[in-house]
Amino acid sequence: MNIQIFGKPKCFNTRKAERYFKERGIKFQLIDLSIKGMSKGEYNNIKSALGGDMYALMDEKSKEYEACFIKYLSDEEDKEEKLLENPKMFQTPIVRNGKQATVGYHPEIWKEWT
Repeated sequence: MNIQIFGKPKCFNTRKAERYFKERGIKFQLIDLSIKGMSKGEYNNIKSALGGDMYALMDEKSKEYEACFIKYLSDEEDKEEKLLENPKMFQTPIVRNGKQATVGYHPEIWKEWT
């Protein structure tokens, strides 16, 4: 099992996800989206694991979402580019285990991975 948690340090659900895996002794890699961001390849893998839904990854309540005027862009590729340029727009935590991924706090799904 190769768990990656993409999150933000101030996100309550990211901290809960970290705690979930620590309590079970499962090793994970924490990636701080506000510092490192996400590569295009990682993004595409996670998006395909979520059924190809880019909007499942977006936090429409974030300040960055409003500041980038992303909802007014008509082209999907432009929206994805803006999302990758501004990683604070991702909804967190994004937990990835190989080809599987979840967005948000979902211990019931993570339990099936172990």
